[in-house]
Amino acid sequence: MLRWCIPAILAAGTAMGADFSDPDWPCIQRKQPHLSLGQVWSGPLPDAATEELAREPAIQGLAQELEQRRLPVEEAEGRIARFAADHEPQELVALYVATFERIESVRNRVMAGITRYAHSQEALDRRINAARTEMGRLMAAEDKDFDRIDALEEQLDWDTRIFRERQQSLTYVCETPVILERRAFALGRAVTQHLPK
Repeated sequence: MLRWCIPAILAAGTAMGADFSDPDWPCIQRKQPHLSLGQVWSGPLPDAATEELAREPAIQGLAQELEQRRLPVEEAEGRIARFAADHEPQELVALYVATFERIESVRNRVMAGITRYAHSQEALDRRINAARTEMGRLMAAEDKDFDRIDALEEQLDWDTRIFRERQQSLTYVCETPVILERRAFALGRAVTQHLPK
């Protein structure tokens, strides 16, 4: 009987840290729906010409490399330094704009995925609770349907296991937007080091 209570306990633990301003947000971290350039960039604000430069294929190509999380920040800093050696300051700003837009796009997809993840967990929690209710009804019946009880118990075990594994993964999933924000900030700092003071 105790194992049927575990999903409710796990769900309660998640809710305690969640951002209650958005009922769909399951993470301990406060939900920041969108980043603005000013939050992670201390360099000059881009003008229309810089925005246009940010669309240049060479700049887009390097921005695509810099945005990749598998590229260590130290290596990204080296690529930025090499780019800065033979490009104008405006092109550096354009590089950061292109990189930021890519990181923000990935971050937006991750945020939407977290919301879908939360909805999936809620649906699984409802299914587990419904099965627990049915199990209680079946166990209270005078004429017990042991085949149905066994099948339901197996389904409850499986659903509970999936629920727990997803809850454990939630910590990592919720860290991803923060990791992306830190990367955007670190890359912005790396670019500004090569701009005129």
